[in-house]
Amino acid sequence: MSWKKYIGPGPLVAAAFIGPGTVTVCTLAGVNFGFDLLWALALSIIATIVLQEMAARIGLITQKGLASVISETLQIGLIRYFSIFLVMFAIVIGNAAYEAGNISGGALGAELIVNFPDLNIGQFQVRILNFLIGTVAFLLLMLGSFKTISKYLTILVILMSLAFITNAIILSPKWGELMAGFIPEINASNILTIVALIGTTVVPYNLFLHSSLVSQKWKELSDLKYIRFDTIISVVLGGTVSMAIVITAASGEALDVNSAADLALGLEGLLGNYAKYFMAFGLFAAGVTSAITAPLAGALVVSGCFGWSTDIKSRSMRFSIIFILGLGLVFSSLGIKPVQLITWAQVANGILLPLLSVYILWIVNKKSVMKSHVNSSRLNIIGGLIWLITLILGSWSVYKVVF
Repeated sequence: MSWKKYIGPGPLVAAAFIGPGTVTVCTLAGVNFGFDLLWALALSIIATIVLQEMAARIGLITQKGLASVISETLQIGLIRYFSIFLVMFAIVIGNAAYEAGNISGGALGAELIVNFPDLNIGQFQVRILNFLIGTVAFLLLMLGSFKTISKYLTILVILMSLAFITNAIILSPKWGELMAGFIPEINASNILTIVALIGTTVVPYNLFLHSSLVSQKWKELSDLKYIRFDTIISVVLGGTVSMAIVITAASGEALDVNSAADLALGLEGLLGNYAKYFMAFGLFAAGVTSAITAPLAGALVVSGCFGWSTDIKSRSMRFSIIFILGLGLVFSSLGIKPVQLITWAQVANGILLPLLSVYILWIVNKKSVMKSHVNSSRLNIIGGLIWLITLILGSWSVYKVVF
C-alpha cells in the first residue's frame, strides 16, 4: 500500500492553526497563566479531531465541500436563507478578522528585520508592512503560484515548531506542575484566553476547507481509514506544538507580550542571540501561509453556498478572495496593537465555532446525505458536549466583553 494514501489535507489543517495566532495566544497563555490552561488546549485538540473527522467524512461521502452540502440540503424558505447568511457572515467576517491577525503576525515577525514607517492619511494610519504582506498574498493567489511558495514557507513554520518542541523538552518542566495544568479551571480573568486558545486550534474555516480538499483527494468509502489517520496524526502534532509554546512561554523570562521580540524570549535558552531572527522568519512565514489559506477557504465557502465555480481563476472566487483579503487589510490597519488584534481574531473564531459546528452535527446525522455513515451515538454525545462547552464559553466571553 502506498504511503501517499495516508497523507492528505491533514498537514494543511494543522499548518493553518500553527500561525501567528497560535504563537501569540499560546505565549500569552504561558506568560499570564503558566501551565494552568493546558487543559484548554487538550480540549481543543479533541474537539478539532472530532469536528474535522465529521467534516472530512461529509466531504468523502458527498464528494462536495461542506458549504455546498449545507446549501443543497436546506429546503427553500426562511431557514435556508438565514442559514446561508449565517454561514457566509460567520466565515467572511471571521476569516477577515483572522486574515487581519495573519497579516499583523507576519508583519510582527518582519519588523524584527526591517522597519517601515506608518503612513498617515487624514485620520487613518496605514501600516506599510501590513499592506506589503497583504499584497504579496494577493499576488500569489491571483497568479496561482501560491502552492510552490507555500511549501517553502511551510518548511520555515515546521522549523519554528520543532524549535518550540525541542525547547520544551530541554526545559524539563516538573511533571507535577505540568499535570496540574490539565485540571480545568475557569474564571473571569482567563475566560477570553481560553476562548482564544479554542479559536486558534478549532479554526472554523478549516472545517469547510477540509471537506472540500478531502472530496478532491479521496473517492472511495474504503479511504475513510486513511482520512482518519491523516486527521488524527496531523491535529495531535499541531496540538503538541501549541502545548510546547505554552511550556516555553511559562518557563521564559517575558513578563508581558507586545512584540515578536517578547515572543522570542522563550527560545533564547536554545538559540541564544539567533532566537530573535529565528522567530522573525518563522512568524513571517506563518503569517504569509495563513494569509493565503484564509481568503482561499472563505472564497470556497462563498462560492459553495451559491453554487458558483470553485476554480481559483473564476470571477466569483477572485472577487471573494479580494473582498476577504481587503477587509483583513482594513482591520489590520486600524491602529490596533498587533498582539491585541491577533488575540481578538482568535476570540472571534472561538465565538463563531458553536454557530457553525451545529450545521456539521445536523448534516452528519442525515441519512439522506450520509447513507450508512451517519454518526454513532457515542460520536453524537461527544460532538454534542463539545458544542455545548464551546457555546457556554463563547457566550461567557461575550458577556464579559459587553458587561
